[in-house]
Amino acid sequence: MTIKIINRSGNPLPRYETSGSAGMDLRAFIPTPVTLGPLERALIPTGLYIELPHGYEAQIRARSGLAAKRGLTMLNSPGTIDSDYRGEIKCIVVNLSNESQTIEPGERIAQMIIARYEQIIWQEVDSLEETERSSGGFGSTGKH
Repeated sequence: MTIKIINRSGNPLPRYETSGSAGMDLRAFIPTPVTLGPLERALIPTGLYIELPHGYEAQIRARSGLAAKRGLTMLNSPGTIDSDYRGEIKCIVVNLSNESQTIEPGERIAQMIIARYEQIIWQEVDSLEETERSSGGFGSTGKH
């Protein structure tokens, strides 16, 4: 699939790092470093604008290395970029660590996955088909 992209950042275009990668890394498009204190969040621009085909979304997710090593993750994760959105992709980064964390210009801050979706039509009914699980949830599976 080919997707149109505008890159105003000067950073490299997002790319798959390995042949089995599902996501592409997004980089911070900031003029100077941004430091987040514990539990602080910031909207970090990427300088990227995309044109997705109808029926596709871009999901913005945390990078596991940043989350594990530095406590930086994404709020509203996965964030959704809709197919009719044409604005700049920005990432809501939060610092969940106990120490201040600095994001550098050009640093890889998130990953983006392109995924297909379906729009549905609701069909109101009076009952639903029963299953073995039925209405059990929140830890109900695996109990004997």
